Amino acid sequence: MDTQQGTGRGIRIESVGGPTAILEIGGVRLITDPTFDEPQEYDFGPGRVLAKTAPSALGPDEVGPVDAVLLSHDQHVDNLDVSGRAYLAQVPLVLTTASAAERLGGASRAAAPWEHLDLPRPDGRALRVTWVPALHGPEGTEHIVGEVTGFVLSGEGVPTVYVSGDNASLDVVRAVSERFRRIDVAVLFAGAGRTGLIDGYLTLTSHQSARAARVLGAAHVVPVHFDMWRHFTEGAPELAEAFDEAGLRDRLTLLAPGESTVVAATPVG
Repeated sequence: MDTQQGTGRGIRIESVGGPTAILEIGGVRLITDPTFDEPQEYDFGPGRVLAKTAPSALGPDEVGPVDAVLLSHDQHVDNLDVSGRAYLAQVPLVLTTASAAERLGGASRAAAPWEHLDLPRPDGRALRVTWVPALHGPEGTEHIVGEVTGFVLSGEGVPTVYVSGDNASLDVVRAVSERFRRIDVAVLFAGAGRTGLIDGYLTLTSHQSARAARVLGAAHVVPVHFDMWRHFTEGAPELAEAFDEAGLRDRLTLLAPGESTVVAATPVG
């Protein structure tokens, strides 16, 4: 696979498993929601047991250098586990929510929705990272699930990429679509996650993921966070079926942990 495309006019996406993916775009290397623990159960009290069911494709020492972590939130172990939390100490920058930055300290940096930070690229241009809203459950459950953020990556000569974070709201997706004239690639946290904590989905269902692809107009959709955890109710077969039914199967790329894809989108600008 030609990884140079991932640092040129496209993006290379490698699944580590769960919410964790390595993104290479414009010469900048990012990792989402780092989780590296071995399969195990995490018991947080009655009705609050989360179980990781398969190992990550890479350990923290195998990821290689990154320029920043895109951390959607820190309060749930399936998005930042014990090994992932330790991993943050060795990265130069963690982009996350205000509440997570306060708890984590160190290299953490936060911004409000629609604010941005420009990361330097090797060619002297910038990769813009824009914080965007995310709703990690049904409306009205924010006080239970906590603060979450998504991100949009953009810049001259690279595709515009939406990283949803743990978001269950199509209204949020519509708001992102209204703000950005074009989304080339959507990295959607899917899986239709459910726990006993709330009545409703914590992440996009497969059919919502397909609808999100249409709302965004994204030519390429790469779902993450639909595997390796017991609380996900839908996986790769349901995603493929939903995109088939929506007539969008050609937009969908499903990656197993350890697999990667290069999306050589032709951006505007």
